[in-house]
Amino acid sequence: MSSLALLLLYCLFSRALSIPVFVPSQVSLHSDKIDKTDDESLFRSNRHASVSSLQGSFRIVGQSGVPAMAAVLMPNGNVVFLDKVENYTQLTLDNGRYAYSADFNLTTNTPRGLPYTTNAFCTGGAFLADGCVISVGGNGPLSDIDPTVGDGFRAIRYLGQNYQHKGWEEPGHSLSSPRWYASVQMLQDKTILVMSGSLNAWDPNRVENNNPTFEILDENGRGISDSIVLPILERNCPYYMYPFLHLLKDGNVFIFVARSAEIFDVENKMTIQDLPDLPGKYRTYPNTGGSVLLPLTNDKSWEPEIMVCGGGEYVDIDSRADSTCGRIQPLSDDPEWEVEYMPEARVMIEGLLLPDGTVLWLNGAGWGAQGFGIAKDPCHDALLYESDQPPGFRWSIVGISKIPRLYHSVAILLLDGTVMVTGSNPAEQPILNPDRSSPSTAYETDFRVEIFTPPYLSGDKASRRPLDIWISHEDLTADGSNFFVSFTSRDDAESLQIALYHGGFVTHSLHMGQRMLFLDFENFLPGSKYQMVKVTMPPSSSIAPAGPYVLYVVLDGVPGVGQFVMVK
Repeated sequence: MSSLALLLLYCLFSRALSIPVFVPSQVSLHSDKIDKTDDESLFRSNRHASVSSLQGSFRIVGQSGVPAMAAVLMPNGNVVFLDKVENYTQLTLDNGRYAYSADFNLTTNTPRGLPYTTNAFCTGGAFLADGCVISVGGNGPLSDIDPTVGDGFRAIRYLGQNYQHKGWEEPGHSLSSPRWYASVQMLQDKTILVMSGSLNAWDPNRVENNNPTFEILDENGRGISDSIVLPILERNCPYYMYPFLHLLKDGNVFIFVARSAEIFDVENKMTIQDLPDLPGKYRTYPNTGGSVLLPLTNDKSWEPEIMVCGGGEYVDIDSRADSTCGRIQPLSDDPEWEVEYMPEARVMIEGLLLPDGTVLWLNGAGWGAQGFGIAKDPCHDALLYESDQPPGFRWSIVGISKIPRLYHSVAILLLDGTVMVTGSNPAEQPILNPDRSSPSTAYETDFRVEIFTPPYLSGDKASRRPLDIWISHEDLTADGSNFFVSFTSRDDAESLQIALYHGGFVTHSLHMGQRMLFLDFENFLPGSKYQMVKVTMPPSSSIAPAGPYVLYVVLDGVPGVGQFVMVK
């Protein structure tokens, strides 16, 4: 038998038994900061993934009503989708116009249209401290399609407690400068950092389109500063839009643009530290990868570690995506990127923190970039990443969707621990009948809503959830204070985690503001059916900034149904 035939048999046998399989290299790093020896070492140790014996699964549950460009899980348990002005959606408003936002009810799996009055095309967003959602920036009006929707470049939209009756409210507050593709992050004092964007359009040859600035909104989402120039955005033109932002435990902000990173002091408007460049290709729009702040724990002194995956080289459908990820501890004494490989190259990949401490990576394509008609080879695998495993044993394939999820698609964690996946609208206006002869029309606008069930709820595991969960306080404070959680447990339960999760605002592979904290607790009794544990909050609002969170009780890796709480 030939060596090739033996290799193929080994791969098939290994896949069937969930033995890690080496994946051949598909992209070469081109940074002078990784020498050949290091690259080969990374290849040998990290370029394999196992196929989990406990697969997750996808199922279609409904239609989104509007193309799901952005999404947010609301405190009532519904998911709100937000889109740009379109010449077709599945929903109409009372005025006879199409809806460009929808409230999706997870009990009935049906959407209902929500109105807005300014174009939210490629907006950014966040929760305010009171639980209101804001959407900032957007694009110009398309009066020939819908004259009732105006210019959204400087708009601030609000989704309050009565949103199901009022829709998006726009009382006239505005940003200090136009922003298309802006990133948003709440700070420890409840103010809102709004950063970057384009003044009018993206053109790599026109630096003047760049808005290399940031501004601050107060805790009510109203502007309180001018636009202030940020050099890292100037230096990295044209990859300046939708930068990755993460609030660190010292109150400063980690900023990542293109391949560059820094720690920035917003209050004093100064860079604290320039961090090493991440080897590999570009990681932010339009060659967008994904980024997560890995789960925070008191055991590790709440030290932040940030992970960035995927990306691409240039804006072309024949540009191969990046297959590498980087991890960095920005507050360490000598921060350096630890580089490893995903099972496959991806652009438009997004990372989702799960309540068992793993990270789900999904969606995207193997070639191209974000934009209309400039991506191909959709990536259908759902990848699970275990950050606490040694290099080479962190990745597994846990599910396969049949639906391409390209530009303008989203994934969002739900209260029951499953993941909603929907969207994909890689065309200037919706395409219902794709034509594969042209890249601009090759993929349809997809309204199908999928629910992905992770491995921790597969098979009979859903029956092993903790039940009868009760939380002593729905209003919590990030000051080291205590509260109590009671629940019923299986007699054979051995381990417990209390996860506090903020899902943030999801769009364009970014999960703005997303964070997962595992809280300390006392009095868990393995083997006891009735449990009452005392839980300790984090010590500061830089670790848990204010706003709505979901609290999950996780028993032997299986989450109970989450409950919303407010962190003050």
